[in-house]
Amino acid sequence: MLRRRSIATAMASLASLAATAALPWSAHAQTSATRRIVVPFAPGGPIDVTTRLLAERVKDTLGPVVIENRPGAGGNLGVDLVAKAPADGLTIGIAAVAMHAINPWLFAKLPFDPIKDFAPVTQMVRIPNVLVMNAETAQRLKIISLKDFIAYAKANPGKLNYGSGGNGSAGHLGGEILKQRGGFFAVHIPYGGAAPSQLALVSGQVDYTLDNLAGAAANIRAGKIVALAVTSAQRSPLMPEVPALAETLPGFEIDTWWGLVVPAATPKAEVQKLHAAFAGALAAPEVKARFAQLMAEPVGGTPEQFAALMQREYQRYEAVVKASGAKAE
Repeated sequence: MLRRRSIATAMASLASLAATAALPWSAHAQTSATRRIVVPFAPGGPIDVTTRLLAERVKDTLGPVVIENRPGAGGNLGVDLVAKAPADGLTIGIAAVAMHAINPWLFAKLPFDPIKDFAPVTQMVRIPNVLVMNAETAQRLKIISLKDFIAYAKANPGKLNYGSGGNGSAGHLGGEILKQRGGFFAVHIPYGGAAPSQLALVSGQVDYTLDNLAGAAANIRAGKIVALAVTSAQRSPLMPEVPALAETLPGFEIDTWWGLVVPAATPKAEVQKLHAAFAGALAAPEVKARFAQLMAEPVGGTPEQFAALMQREYQRYEAVVKASGAKAE
């Protein structure tokens, strides 16, 4: 009898937990102080993985933090959700170069202002992009350095092509900047995402790409593609043997970045509380080690530093997007 009652009690508890988990966010917010971080992409990508690592790390300081994936419209759906959420510190969003610097110029109209509608908390991550060539193509053309690459491209206009995740993607715009700064012409071939673009590079359908280091690292190590240069201002500690593009083209700098923001009206005391928790987590040796495995560099600067980065990148990409002619509906 006792065993039956124990089983019944356990089943009732499980049912209660399941019912609670099924509640919409508004119901959770009314019954607990659970925070959510809205990730504007599907589960499994670098932003999602790094955010989940941080959420787990700060639970002792901030209490429960859940991840809510809201993909769609190039990240705009999830960003808009955060912009319009209550400014109580319970809804945290992701700000990234795609949604806050590129999309404002790529889309004819956005339902949010990428600068005015958000209060920065901290920059989470910086990931260098990397110029990579198909290994067989590089060997055939005798290209073993960035200088070789630029010299060949200048001498053979239009003979090289490069792939990207699509018109207006970071890879496309980075490629256009490289062509402009390097003084050469190459054909752009857009694909339906970063993964198909990387597959096209590995298979030799395209000659080169500008991918983020996290996405390209495995194929670089496998010898399928050759890393010619990273696009950060200095060499990356994650792959220090690869030179920086700025060593050949001074001032060249393109990074993939993302960080945490809250609705603009969130009280400063709440922003500071969140900053202390997340910046502290980013500085933890265990987090740094785990991020390094993902080829991501944790940052954790002040809200003011992140605000300055967002403003600078927002202004920078206006001319780049307009020059590329890329548009999104």
